[in-house]
Amino acid sequence: MVPPAPAHNHGVPPPAPSPTDVPALLGRLERAAAAAGLRVEAFGAAPAGPLLALTKRTRGPRPRIYLSAGIHGDEPAATLAVLGLLEAGECDGRANWFLCPLLNPSGLARGVREDAAGRDLNRDYRKFEAPETRAHAAWLARQPNFDLAICVHEDWESRGFYLYELNPDGQPTLAEPMIAAVRPVCAIDESPVIEGRPAQGGIIRPAFDPATRELWPESFYLQAHHTRLSYTLEAPSAFPLDTRVAALRAALHTALDRATRPLRLAHP
Repeated sequence: MVPPAPAHNHGVPPPAPSPTDVPALLGRLERAAAAAGLRVEAFGAAPAGPLLALTKRTRGPRPRIYLSAGIHGDEPAATLAVLGLLEAGECDGRANWFLCPLLNPSGLARGVREDAAGRDLNRDYRKFEAPETRAHAAWLARQPNFDLAICVHEDWESRGFYLYELNPDGQPTLAEPMIAAVRPVCAIDESPVIEGRPAQGGIIRPAFDPATRELWPESFYLQAHHTRLSYTLEAPSAFPLDTRVAALRAALHTALDRATRPLRLAHP
């Protein structure tokens, strides 16, 4: 049963989620990656654990797909959704995979948004003041450009699931199919304005203008340097954890299924 959409809480955050056993979660990620044939690489470190990249390259033309999660430590559903994809065997030979499933282990270990130094890592992709974001950018610089990038998140203020699309070239959109896939398992935020931006049917299509933002999120950095098609998924934190994970899994499954169809994405 889909829970009702919660009322907005006027800017007062809900109680922080319980701290997560990060070593156990990292162990599950490594085991699932190995079982799926992905290479496990530690490209950096945080006080609570390593920053992992999980990659898999298959010969022949394949779309290059990047997924990230866990940059905010109070959004555990994001990392659990990516873990679920791995354990379900969805990162198979259909694509070349580039996964960063836990970008802020220190925040997740404490159940807080920020890293161990109190920084919001998802506002640090222009100045790179944090060692985590510097290490991540250095790793990204060693990878090819991506055909599709998806950043997985939660939003504690949301009335339901929603997403952002950055698609300046007008490629076939994955936004509406993802919303349709989520709708049976989680309410959609149908608000006409979400996070101060016009929205329609749970979809925000912001103008990408880096000059308007002093503090860049990861998605802006990816769009500026690594991809021409990206999505940010936002599950509603006020909903039960199982519902949030199911919503994110449904959106990811649909996006990956469509992105890996033959000739769906072009390679430069």
